[in-house]
Amino acid sequence: MSMKLAYWDIRGLAQPIRLLLEYTGTEYQDKLYSCGEAPNYDKSCWFDEKPNLGMDFPNLPYLEDGDRKIVQSNAIMRYIARKHHLCGETEDEVIRVDILENQAMDFRNGFVILCYRDYDKMKSRYLNMLPGTLKQFSDFLGARKWFAGDNITFVDFLMYELLDQHRMFEPKCLEDLKNLKNLMDRFEALEKIAAYMKSSRFMATPVNNKMAMWGNKKE
Repeated sequence: MSMKLAYWDIRGLAQPIRLLLEYTGTEYQDKLYSCGEAPNYDKSCWFDEKPNLGMDFPNLPYLEDGDRKIVQSNAIMRYIARKHHLCGETEDEVIRVDILENQAMDFRNGFVILCYRDYDKMKSRYLNMLPGTLKQFSDFLGARKWFAGDNITFVDFLMYELLDQHRMFEPKCLEDLKNLKNLMDRFEALEKIAAYMKSSRFMATPVNNKMAMWGNKKE
């Protein structure tokens, strides 16, 4: 039986999950919800279903795998990763995974605040801070092949998506960070990832939902 991943019809929190499902060769259904247009951005398609899903904390994204219903994007990532030994092989790798999982979410939350709130007011400050933020990730990666070490883990999928979104936002942001650029190239060259990105299933845009001030357009 295939899994079902449900989320809005955007990249958002679900894109790293989609990438991980594709990389692991997992059969899944991509259930997409679509909010209405401005000014109301009607979300009744989700809110009408939400109370009836039989989940402890119903939210998007959610993953169904047989009788299991899982919410929270990182819990979903870890669930899939555990099945395929993608959470780190050694204690040192596991520690690096745990650190980066949370650091990546902090990075993402800051970008979401920019995109969905005072974009025009905050953009200049965000761009000024971005090189320092990205250098921290570059320093953390160092000369390693992947963020945890020699073995790819689920946090590489989280970071790929965040870095790719930032390349879309500021195309030159990785120019001086060769190890991050190489990691992106290495990730995109993975056989199943490359095939997915060339397929009709791959969602290039939109990054964010319709009420966002950046990344809200399907191109």
